[in-house]
Amino acid sequence: MPVFAPQMREKLAESAFSLFAQKGIRSVNLDEVAARAGVTKGSLYWHYQSKKEVILAACEYYYRRWQERAHSELALCDDPLGQLERVLRFSVESCLFDRENRVFTTEVFAMSLQDDDVRAGWAAFYESVRQLYVGLVQAACGQHEVYVNDARRAVDWMLATIEGIKQRAAFEPEICTPDERESMVRGLLRIVWEVDVPAAARTTRCP
Repeated sequence: MPVFAPQMREKLAESAFSLFAQKGIRSVNLDEVAARAGVTKGSLYWHYQSKKEVILAACEYYYRRWQERAHSELALCDDPLGQLERVLRFSVESCLFDRENRVFTTEVFAMSLQDDDVRAGWAAFYESVRQLYVGLVQAACGQHEVYVNDARRAVDWMLATIEGIKQRAAFEPEICTPDERESMVRGLLRIVWEVDVPAAARTTRCP
């Protein structure tokens, strides 16, 4: 029976994510999630005992998919600086210009302020993203004439800027238009290379 299919948990998580991203988490009930996945509500409850469990599964689905897509971008380029730019461009596209992803992650962040489990999942995902970027920045410093005094601090500023843009886009969606995409990527890269770095040192190779 479909309820026992090993892929059903993933299908339900994907269905929940799609509905949450389109309609908002609060507006979606479990009947809709089950219908979207093509199963009964009873089958859904075989895999998930509550809406909160479904929300956490949808979050994990998003986190896992983001990581898979980011690493796909890495595989397209051997040069660390090029990899950094590719992943950053993907992040801008996925986190800021994809409205459904932007709405979903904004709502998850808001939920994390009140829910320990949601916060723990978001924090773990954020840390994995930060470590990915820190590694790319450090690798780029090792192979190019660029310098960052504190890679983690630079990445934190860059990620904080992305989150700020995401919040602003909730009431000024026009900032996330195709015309702004490239300038946004370049601006975020400037944050990485310029934060807390003396001007004379910005072309010095990292030790």
